[in-house]
Amino acid sequence: MRNEAEVLSGLTPVRSESNAYPPSWRSWFVWGIAALFYLAGFYHRVSPAVMTDELMSAFNIGAGSLGNLSAFYFYFYVAMQIPTGILVDSWGARKLLIAGSISAGVGAFLFGSTHDFALACVGRAIIGGSTAVGWLVILKLATHWFPAKRFAMLSGLGLFFGNIGALTAQVPLRIAIQHFGWRAVVFVSAGVVVAVGALAFAFVKNDPVEDGFKSYAPLEVQRGHMSVLELLKGFKKIFAYRNTWLIFFAQGGLVGSILAFTGLWGAPFLRARYQLLPTKAAAVCSVMIVCWAVSSPICGALSDRIGRRKPIYLAGCILAAVGWSAMFFIPGLPLTAFVIIAALTSMCSGAVVLGFAYSKESVPSQYLGTISGTTNIGNMIGPTFLQPVIGWVLDRNWTGQLNHGVHIYDVHAYQMGFLLMVGWLVVSSVLLSFTGETYCRQSA
Repeated sequence: MRNEAEVLSGLTPVRSESNAYPPSWRSWFVWGIAALFYLAGFYHRVSPAVMTDELMSAFNIGAGSLGNLSAFYFYFYVAMQIPTGILVDSWGARKLLIAGSISAGVGAFLFGSTHDFALACVGRAIIGGSTAVGWLVILKLATHWFPAKRFAMLSGLGLFFGNIGALTAQVPLRIAIQHFGWRAVVFVSAGVVVAVGALAFAFVKNDPVEDGFKSYAPLEVQRGHMSVLELLKGFKKIFAYRNTWLIFFAQGGLVGSILAFTGLWGAPFLRARYQLLPTKAAAVCSVMIVCWAVSSPICGALSDRIGRRKPIYLAGCILAAVGWSAMFFIPGLPLTAFVIIAALTSMCSGAVVLGFAYSKESVPSQYLGTISGTTNIGNMIGPTFLQPVIGWVLDRNWTGQLNHGVHIYDVHAYQMGFLLMVGWLVVSSVLLSFTGETYCRQSA
């Protein structure tokens, strides 16, 4: 018999005699709070895209340093995936969600208040490391609060919520910055993410059994949490499965391309190529984010319906490579045609959400947190590499043009940087062609 301290700790769910699953509204409410945190994390992830001039001016930096400032989020987001994968299986989702919300708010406050570039990077690092828990918490709660057949759909819906956050960080954020200044807006965003933590403290539970209901989690997950040592060994074990490392490297091409573009370099590229105002450039990126957001749950649901992962996943990757190439390298491409191709490319990129269900089905189910964290590292190595390296390429191709102290880059410089995106997507397509189909069921 567990004592009260064990129950309150949240490390082990309380066993219930109930044969009833939780009501749908309760499951959606718990999962929705986690999705709201992921939305806030995605907002912070891409927000530098519409304040590039302000940040360059505030910290007196060029494209390379700006790329690194933005990428500090990703550096620590990636670094936290392995610890988060361990903690989500040992601490539980609730504690991670609360701790992540509070620390993300602290990081955002530091970023918005400092005039020192190094401290700004520290603030972005804290935000990145804190919001790293968001995606794994979403997947963990989905496993416990929903039937397994909804996992791919919920993964897509989670990414949809994230993209709503990214959408908020485009035109609405740009307008807010113009009216109130970038620092004031960052302070408000810090308060919002802390408020999400308060909701998690009040309402989120790790498992339905803690509310007296039956759990949807597999028996091996319900039996208890593995030790930290067992989970660390799990990282080695999951790479013994071929799909793990193929999907790991493929994810970065899809996620890296769209986040490098909409999250940092898209708006200034559109200003350079089409002389768009900042709000209109942000609107084009918003269209892309909407298409990515809408297509993610559709890809997940369609994959569940046909009972296969690979065809949709591989086709999306190939078409995304073709789309980005057309957007950047077709000479004289009209703006309308660019937006249409960009929208279609973003929809194809929504297939990336299948990587989580695909990899989860490729390893033993007790390694849910481990494989989810590993796949998410694959996601984030894309923007972590591409954002600063594209900035470095821009600086290498800078012609010396300045506007009120802000570096101005021509279209050729952006095209040279964006070659990296297209190249990675080609490699991703090749890797995915070698994956083994799971037919939407646990194959390990």
